Amino acid sequence: MNASMRSGIIIVDHGSRRAQSNELLEDVALQFGRRFAELYDIVEPAHMELAEPSIATAYARCVRRGAMRVVVCPFFLGPGKHWTGDIPRLAREAAAAHPGTTYHVTMPLGLDDLILDLLAKRVGFCAQHDFLCDSCRGTVRSGEPGVEATAPAAQHGANGSATAGTCSTCPYAAAGMPLPAAVAASSH
Repeated sequence: MNASMRSGIIIVDHGSRRAQSNELLEDVALQFGRRFAELYDIVEPAHMELAEPSIATAYARCVRRGAMRVVVCPFFLGPGKHWTGDIPRLAREAAAAHPGTTYHVTMPLGLDDLILDLLAKRVGFCAQHDFLCDSCRGTVRSGEPGVEATAPAAQHGANGSATAGTCSTCPYAAAGMPLPAAVAASSH
């Protein structure tokens, strides 16, 4: 990066009506900021819609902290309509409110060796626990015969929230949060 132009990083997801989902992205941004503080000292989370901080709010925070360039990083797997249209439009609108600043939207996460490694880590964890770790045992995710689907909150730990040791590879368990409905409905 051009050393004369200080950059801010916005990590943006879709946004959710579920606070736990939004908090997960905010934790991702916080941990990214800590891990890469020497490279990027301005990191803000944003939600494309449904929740604050919005892209405009995060952009303003970056500028307040001294950024003249804002790099918007979609926390999305593929290059769908949000990456091709919505996020660039929202970034452009946010930049217009801060003359003299520029923005750039990165590629989505996409197909990368790190994504493949993460998939292998998830599958490996399940295999190491004979596909019945404490997080999934007794839930519809386990594939056990006779298990009925239950409310998503009840599927992640006995009390509806993740507990230490529930699933060591699960970002929700690590954050002590119940699974979002979309995650609970899928294979965990």
